Amino acid sequence: MNKAIITVVGQDTVGIIARVCTYLAEHHVNVLDISQTIIDGFFNMMMIADFAEADKDFGAMVDDLEALGDEIGVRIRCQKEEIFTKMHRV
Repeated sequence: MNKAIITVVGQDTVGIIARVCTYLAEHHVNVLDISQTIIDGFFNMMMIADFAEADKDFGAMVDDLEALGDEIGVRIRCQKEEIFTKMHRV
């Protein structure tokens, strides 16, 4: 597996999950786990995804996801699992 953590934060609106998941599915990325909450109108989602079968370079997909976030009005960040884990270790 080639796991990465995807975080999405921003003002809640219709279709955020659909747009992110559609992009991932189109590029053969498997969503392993997903958690989302909406607090006082603010959307927060964290996904664990497997990029092992992705048909596009990871760096290019990171850029695409950031651009998608700009397009739909949220902030999307994608990091390799090992980097995310090291950055968030207490």
